[in-house]
Amino acid sequence: MKIIDLSQQLDNNMEVYPGDPKVKIEVANKFQEDNYLVRKIQLGSHTGTHVDAFSHMDPAGKNLDQIPLTRFCGEAYIVDKQEEFPINKGLLFKEKIGIASLDKIIAANPNFVGGSISEELERELLKNEIITFTGLVNLELLPSNEGFMFYGLPLKITDGDGSPIRAIAVLEE
Repeated sequence: MKIIDLSQQLDNNMEVYPGDPKVKIEVANKFQEDNYLVRKIQLGSHTGTHVDAFSHMDPAGKNLDQIPLTRFCGEAYIVDKQEEFPINKGLLFKEKIGIASLDKIIAANPNFVGGSISEELERELLKNEIITFTGLVNLELLPSNEGFMFYGLPLKITDGDGSPIRAIAVLEE
């Protein structure tokens, strides 16, 4: 088994979507003073590598705590928008993908879609209850046309519209 980390590093200097809260990570308790170490972390729910709940762009959509955990993982494929998409599998795109691919994606009935997704496409996917993962990295390390297990579990946030995740791909060797 080989695990590929698909997550961005969180730090104070990382870029965030314009208008989103900036990341602030600081030491709250120190070994010297408190005999233990704790960091205080402030960030938006759509910071770095993250998952979007249906409620992110649709007020009638379900929140994270209303979506079964099985929707945030499963067999996935790196796909090219010019090729046929596998049916009922997660679809991850290395290249930017836009609204022109919506019908083709919906026809493939994926549990989730990830990669560089236009905002317009993301909005429509969420409206169709297709989970979106954005901010994924290292997709070039994944094989094309070969299935792998993808995991991108959100934090358990009440009424969550999205959550930073630790996304991984598990490959069989």
